[in-house]
Amino acid sequence: MRRTLRILCGLVMAGSVLVGTATTAQAQENPYERGPDPTEDSIEDSRGPFAVADTSVSRLVVSGFGGGTIYYPISTAEGSYGAVAISPGFTADQSSIAWIGPRLASQGFVVITIDTLSRFDQPDSRGDQLLAALDYLTERSSVRDRIDASRLAVSGHSMGGGGSLEASSSRPSLQAAVPLAPWNLDKSWSEIRVPTFVIGGENDSVASVNTHAIPFYNSIPSSSEKAYMELNGASHFFPQTPNTTMAKYMISWLKRFVDNDTRYEQFLCPAPSGLAIEDYRDTCPHA
Repeated sequence: MRRTLRILCGLVMAGSVLVGTATTAQAQENPYERGPDPTEDSIEDSRGPFAVADTSVSRLVVSGFGGGTIYYPISTAEGSYGAVAISPGFTADQSSIAWIGPRLASQGFVVITIDTLSRFDQPDSRGDQLLAALDYLTERSSVRDRIDASRLAVSGHSMGGGGSLEASSSRPSLQAAVPLAPWNLDKSWSEIRVPTFVIGGENDSVASVNTHAIPFYNSIPSSSEKAYMELNGASHFFPQTPNTTMAKYMISWLKRFVDNDTRYEQFLCPAPSGLAIEDYRDTCPHA
């Protein structure tokens, strides 16, 4: 009987070691996961699981862009975070895209919404400014210790969206790009290798999806991770007010490629559908 008990105890201990090893292996497999397991409700909510703070950045203390606002998770209990820089569109300032900053930060990202050097800056300049903002975040900002400098992304509206394509072309080490109603005279982005999620509006009369968003998406090689979503009935200005559909899939894309968090794959593959989505194209399944 004692021998049987010793064997059973040994098996239990061995099983515990195996479970512990498996759990450790899973944690080591992706050390960048942040937050609880996602649900449809959690990524549609205007506030995610992380409490958020913000700090203003004066244009007087930076170079290469016009200052902005940093939104960041308060807790560092889960480690460092990926970072995202977001540019407004032509003639606009950061206030036009301010809503998305805390929304992304509450899901576990450090976000800077920038002002540009001039309201009239073109996409190539906005791309340079997005990269300058990321460099400031990771090298000089008050939250630099919270950021993993190897996990960075860009986004932007209109010419800012065109700027995010420019930034991706210039810096292929970026982990993700999300152009929103993007505008750019350059229609060919065959050099882009950064995972890119283009979001356009069906009724955009400024940057028509047929002459901007769709050609941009089509020109990115199919060997690169990419997706295109067209919002049903949306105008050029859909990124300037809270938009649950845009935020939901933007969060999923950034989580999937900045955090390498495959828990969010379910929201991207198979292709999502619904009344809010007019068209969706992708390169699923993601490797």
